[in-house]
Amino acid sequence: MSESTGIDPTATPSGTGCAECLDNDGWWFHLRRCAQCGHIGCCDSSPGQHATGHAEATGHPLITSFEPDEDWYYDFRDQQMYEGPALAPPHHHPLDQPTPGPAGRVPPDWTQRLH
Repeated sequence: MSESTGIDPTATPSGTGCAECLDNDGWWFHLRRCAQCGHIGCCDSSPGQHATGHAEATGHPLITSFEPDEDWYYDFRDQQMYEGPALAPPHHHPLDQPTPGPAGRVPPDWTQRLH
C-alpha cells in the first residue's frame, strides 16, 4: 500500500498522546493514529475530537487505533472499518499511560464530558 491509499507503513507516530491536547493542556479518552502521516489525535468521544479534525484539515482518509490490543482501520470516506497492514512501531501509547489521559489532566467528571 502507498500514500495514495491513505496508508504509509513507514510513518512513525507523532508522539505518545494527542498532539493538540498536549499543546493546549487538554485530555483525551482514546487515541487514534493517522495511517498516512502518523499524527496522534484523540477519538470522537474525547472533548477535542482531534483525530477527525486532522483528517478534515489534511484530507488523510484513514485512522487506526493507538490503544493497546486494538488492530483496526477506519476510513472517513465511507465510514467503514477495515483491516490493514502493520504500521511502524510503536503501535500504541505507552502501557503506563492512563486511559483516559494524560495523567494529571483528566477532570473528575470526565465521563460526563464525553461525546
